[in-house]
Amino acid sequence: MTTAATPWAEAAWGRPVAHSERLSGGWTSDINRLTSADGERAVLRLMVRDPWRTHAEGLLTRESQVQEQLAGTDVPAPRSIALDVDGSAAGAPAHLMTWLPGRLELTRDDDAFLGRLAALLRSIHGIDPGEQRPRTYQSWAHEAKRVVPEWAERPDLWAAAFRLLEAEPPSYDGTFLHRDFHLGNVLWTDGEPSGVVDWVETSWGPAALDVAHCATYLAMLHGPDAAYRFREAYGDTGTDRYWAVMDIVGYLPGPAKIIEPWRDLGHVVPEAVAQQRLEELLRVTIED
Repeated sequence: MTTAATPWAEAAWGRPVAHSERLSGGWTSDINRLTSADGERAVLRLMVRDPWRTHAEGLLTRESQVQEQLAGTDVPAPRSIALDVDGSAAGAPAHLMTWLPGRLELTRDDDAFLGRLAALLRSIHGIDPGEQRPRTYQSWAHEAKRVVPEWAERPDLWAAAFRLLEAEPPSYDGTFLHRDFHLGNVLWTDGEPSGVVDWVETSWGPAALDVAHCATYLAMLHGPDAAYRFREAYGDTGTDRYWAVMDIVGYLPGPAKIIEPWRDLGHVVPEAVAQQRLEELLRVTIED
């Protein structure tokens, strides 16, 4: 943490911080669990990495506003406590929020587990934001990413994916999206989801895009079969393969930055295995 982060958090929280602990799994930010002298807990996000730090004002403001929107829903999300979007007080752009119980669950992919995960996503998609509709989704498969990876065994598949994305996106019915929904952002307690975190990318777009993002993550973590079963558990989204391909290409140049937090949490997936699984998911998506 920055030297200024703790004093800023204490002033915003109204409690002295007795202990802070860096949490594993973050990529765009340093995520710290703060514990006060009276045992209360909070979470402090410090956006220290570019390009996210450059865009911190929009990202953190969106996360704070979305968390307030979710307060009246059954989606288990943190609540915003304080913001320092330019980092002038905390030493880095900061968001202090409530702590949620639970832990990440990366080892399970049984049908009951995937069913609970899908039901949670459906509850997010069921949110009606009214006049506070979030921004329209942004594609993460931008043109600069459309380069056949060096590790590809089927370059033709990637070339076909890039051609598909040159077309206009299919029409869709808009839905409230988490936009980065996957097992790395869901907390579990006693086999049930107890928290959904990381709301900086919340958007409005096709439900199929959230489903695809979680499915791609599952495919790299456990294999394409887990992705298929998750899609089945969620149910019909009117999915066009365009959205699934968009999400897969969005992970290029490869899964290296995704599997690193898994290693930190003790779940090792060799990079070559994750690459192979990603390409196999693309094969099935393109060819079936």
